[in-house]
Amino acid sequence: MKILLTGASGLLGTAFAEAAKRRQHTVVGLIGSYSGTLPGLSECHTINLKDNAATERLILEQFPDAIVNCAAISSPAVVDQHPQESNRINVELPEQLARLANHLSATLIHISSEQVFDGDQPRYRVDSKTNPPNTYGRQKAESEKRVHEAASTFATTLRIPLLNGNSPRGNRSIHEQLLTSWSQKIPTHQFTDEYRQPCLVDNLANVMVELCERHDLKGIYHWAGSETLSRYDIGIALAQHFGLPSEWVIPSIRGNDPKFASRQENLSLDLHPLEGKLKTTPQPFSQQLDSLIIPHHLRSWYNSI
Repeated sequence: MKILLTGASGLLGTAFAEAAKRRQHTVVGLIGSYSGTLPGLSECHTINLKDNAATERLILEQFPDAIVNCAAISSPAVVDQHPQESNRINVELPEQLARLANHLSATLIHISSEQVFDGDQPRYRVDSKTNPPNTYGRQKAESEKRVHEAASTFATTLRIPLLNGNSPRGNRSIHEQLLTSWSQKIPTHQFTDEYRQPCLVDNLANVMVELCERHDLKGIYHWAGSETLSRYDIGIALAQHFGLPSEWVIPSIRGNDPKFASRQENLSLDLHPLEGKLKTTPQPFSQQLDSLIIPHHLRSWYNSI
């Protein structure tokens, strides 16, 4: 199968390309400014995804069997600062990809987010009401609507949680960000009252490959790890995994800081009906930890402790 992948140099895109390659698929990756090696790709094209015409021309030239959309501006703070730019990537691009998938009769896997929910009534089912409290969540909810209007026969939307894994730049996932802060002696305040259901990108990537291969699983689905943990518990588990002092993780409460008081409290996802229909199974957090490594640029610091 020939798969066109947007966001190919990101945390999830990299993991997906490698998982698809292991299944003998051909992955054509679209990237922005990344200049490193991406071993999962058969081809790599540098493109500005804000350029509608160039994006359409390249996809039509490639004529893929499937399109996997991992491109996103996923930081709520960045979305708030650049709403128009993020709307192009988070809303307009998925809609464009859906139209092209419909035109090509190609499978579309669109990555959405737990952030479409308000965090007040977990565990969220696929048919639970979306009520995002921030612009990023609203953009993701709008993208889902447009994708399935444009390609109802071919589209699968996968809502995903907080991700962890090993990114190409070593700065994208939970453990990489915490390790960077610890290496700079920056206190890492983690909320005891904010709950997430973290998932390893490798596990999620395997799910996405299965969805590319299945033609009977269209619509909106959820995927995550098997456990819901507080941000503080996640931080403690990561510190202990790498043999670092638990005291480096400082317990904090969202409501004590006006900047974070509006963040969703609990975004736990119900994984049915997708769980059980795939060979891949949800992982506990302890199993996810076994895959995490020290980023290359932090190894000298880590070895000197």
